Amino acid sequence: MSETTDKANDPYALQPDLAQTPPVLTAVAEEVLVDDPNEPSMTWMLLRELIETVVLSLIIFLLIRQVFQNYRIESHSMEPNFYEGQFILVNKLSYKIGTPARGEVMVFHNPNNTSEDYIKRVIALPGDTVEIRDDKVYINNQILDEPFLKNAYRPGTVFGPEIIPANHIFVMGDNRGNSQDSRVIGPIDENLLVGKAWLRLWPLPKFGLITQYHLQPGVPTSMTPRHLNFAALALQ
Repeated sequence: MSETTDKANDPYALQPDLAQTPPVLTAVAEEVLVDDPNEPSMTWMLLRELIETVVLSLIIFLLIRQVFQNYRIESHSMEPNFYEGQFILVNKLSYKIGTPARGEVMVFHNPNNTSEDYIKRVIALPGDTVEIRDDKVYINNQILDEPFLKNAYRPGTVFGPEIIPANHIFVMGDNRGNSQDSRVIGPIDENLLVGKAWLRLWPLPKFGLITQYHLQPGVPTSMTPRHLNFAALALQ
């Protein structure tokens, strides 16, 4: 009798373990990044950032120039307080939103040549009567106390009395014996004012805010420190 080995019909025959069956490898295509023609190139992005930076810097520079102006002093009319070769910063908003006060150091366009800028000190305001005699300034017949340093007048200096017209100011240099100021060029139209001297930039040992004096005739004075291409500042 022959022995049969029909495993298909054997209920106790072990079935193959499917979990151990070697996996079937499936080929996967590698994803290749392709530049989007609608996306800007790296070169253009860098160029755009550079342009934006330059434009922003230019806007900031122009805004600052609307407020401040650098000047180089080129003469001697404000000695002993300002000397030739010094650099100062002028606040151009001072007289756009405010008005000059006696004693302030300010810059204005020369009325005889507006391409030149002068630096002087405000002495008299619109409506004031100014007179100079005996080496003293009189405003409305009262002595104007001037506590700041100044050089002497030329011997025998006499001026006025003169009434300052509306919208004009009377200015003088601190070097009273050598200054082309309102005694020579007349009162200054307020439309010619550039701004108030605000900061001394150079020389470094003198760096700091420029002291402004508030002068009133016949009363004690008060002294308050007030708060890029260099333009030449002519001091004749």
